Amino acid sequence: MRRIGQKTRNALIAIGLLVGAVGAATVVAKGQGGAEQTKDRSVASRPVLTMVVRFAPEQPSRTFMATIKPRVEADQGFRVAGKVAVRLVETGRVVKAGEPLARLDEADLKLQKEQAEAELAASRMAMEQTSADEKRGAELLAKGWTAHAVHDRQRAAAEEARGRNGRARRAVELAANALGYATLRANADGVVTATLIEPGQVVAAGQPAIRVARQSEKEAAVALPEAFVARARDGIANVALWSDPKTVYRATLRELSPAADPATRTFSARFALPDADDRVALGMSATLTISAPASSKVARVPSSALFDQGKGPSLWVVGEDGVTSLSPVVVLRYEGAEAVVASGVADGARIVTLGVQKLAAGEKVRPISQLAF
Repeated sequence: MRRIGQKTRNALIAIGLLVGAVGAATVVAKGQGGAEQTKDRSVASRPVLTMVVRFAPEQPSRTFMATIKPRVEADQGFRVAGKVAVRLVETGRVVKAGEPLARLDEADLKLQKEQAEAELAASRMAMEQTSADEKRGAELLAKGWTAHAVHDRQRAAAEEARGRNGRARRAVELAANALGYATLRANADGVVTATLIEPGQVVAAGQPAIRVARQSEKEAAVALPEAFVARARDGIANVALWSDPKTVYRATLRELSPAADPATRTFSARFALPDADDRVALGMSATLTISAPASSKVARVPSSALFDQGKGPSLWVVGEDGVTSLSPVVVLRYEGAEAVVASGVADGARIVTLGVQKLAAGEKVRPISQLAF
């Protein structure tokens, strides 16, 4: 009995040692597996769809196609009729005020001036003769050697001669002016935009001959839809040329059509460009941008990004370390698939836009960017 007990006891001790070793190995294995799982859990982050929040004016800017036009563009014509002798300019020519543009045949106009000068000389001789007769008649009348009727006729003749002389002087001036009008001159600094006459053509007085646009004042001509007529009056406008989009010119509304175009249903508007330089050429294409004068800035985010547990809308913000945090926000309104956020999130913050109901505060995620709204 004693020997059997000792063997049994030895066997039991051996079995216990074996079981202990196996249990220890199992515990170590389990411990190592749990550490690896914990490590894998900390490394493996949940992928989430994110976007960067950008604040912009509540009323966004609107751009329109514009064309650079001169404020003043006039058709100049001869003030007298005649035959065009020569045209001195071509389309696109830059001219100065007073520079000759075209000239008529002056032969007939010179003859008219010579005729007027001859009439002036004759009237001057007649005026001198009648004035002398009037003076002698006055002396004879004072001495009683002539009748009052004779003196009255002499005085009337002298007055008529003086009037004729005055008319002759005016005729000479008119003839000289007409001769001067035979040369068409630019009335201001500008550029020739059209030539409507050719040498040899007979033109009437006032007929359009040369079109000159003044370069001192340039404008942007644009067609505005009905919805932006009020914005054009109160908004802030600027113009950028297609050839140089980086340079922006200040624009102010100068003229707005009171009626819409019957075909396009748009309103014609002209914006003055007080800061336009030589780079702004007539006929260039430009982009006119109209912004609201003063509007609060808002952010537009997808409605799926909002998370609400009964305490108000919030957004999940992903930090630079990839850890999420819940940020309460103020929503102004909902516009279809978008929500207009007024405050509560910083400009440039990265937010989760999809699957927000499955996130928890402090969770590490792997952000995947999407296009911003």
